[in-house]
Formats: sequence, structure tokens, C-alpha cells
Amino acid sequence: MMREPQSVEVFFDEVGLAQGADPRLDAAILRCKDALADTATIELRARRVAEQMALVLQGSLLTRHSHPAVADAFCASRLAGDWGTAFGTLPPGLDLAPILNRATPKIS
Repeated sequence: MMREPQSVEVFFDEVGLAQGADPRLDAAILRCKDALADTATIELRARRVAEQMALVLQGSLLTRHSHPAVADAFCASRLAGDWGTAFGTLPPGLDLAPILNRATPKIS
């Protein structure tokens, strides 16, 4: 990013396509911008920043292209910080029926 600063601009252009669709995503985009702005310690935080960027990109893509229930669950569990350390931990109040229906094989 230091050698190719335009890559950061391209990243934020891409995730910005979903801006306004979910307030948790919008907040995560801002946190990501703040994390990248502190270049003094960026090398020490590189893995954490890369993880944050990956989650923001995933949230942007899901918000734009997936079922709303999937995007909502992702944003709640990965961007809003309401998750545990065990796989599949989700906060209450999510509409999980569409997610389960998508994952359940249909018997014909």
C-alpha cells in the first residue's frame, strides 16, 4: 500500500459501492480508513488491518449481491462485533430461516 497508494483508493471505491446499505458496514469502513491512516505503526498491525479489510470487502459484496438475511447475519456477527470465538455464534434477532433454507438440500 505504501508502494501503490492507489490500491487503497481502489479498495475504498469498491467497498463504497455498498455505503449506506447497512450502518454496521458503514462504521466498519470508517474504522478501516482510520486503521490505514495511522501509517506509523501499520507494519505492526498489518495482519489485523488485512483481516479488517477482508471483512469489510466481504460485507460490501454480501450487502450488494446476496440474500438480505445473509448480509444481515454477516454484518451483525463480523462487523458489529457481536460474535463469539466459536464458529456459528450469532446474536439473537436475526432472520435465520432464509439462511437455513438456502443451506438445506431439497428432496425431490
